[in-house]
Amino acid sequence: MTQEFSKNPLHGITLAMILEQLVAHVGWEEMGRVIPVRCFAHDPSIKSSLTFLRKTPWARAKVEAFYLDVRDEIGASAG
Repeated sequence: MTQEFSKNPLHGITLAMILEQLVAHVGWEEMGRVIPVRCFAHDPSIKSSLTFLRKTPWARAKVEAFYLDVRDEIGASAG
């Protein structure tokens, strides 16, 4: 079972961490364009987005997929 977790690229990364990194890297406007949900487009905040994403599996999956697509860029800009 430990091997299954180690193969998951999101293992050890919280949803809050994903959102914070995405917002810092691309901003709310781009998040709302890529994933058109109200919590990114109208009065966005980490708290409201976390609440929505925790209750909405399809939206969370899109955020996680977007994060995986840009995580190399995030790592490069952070370092």
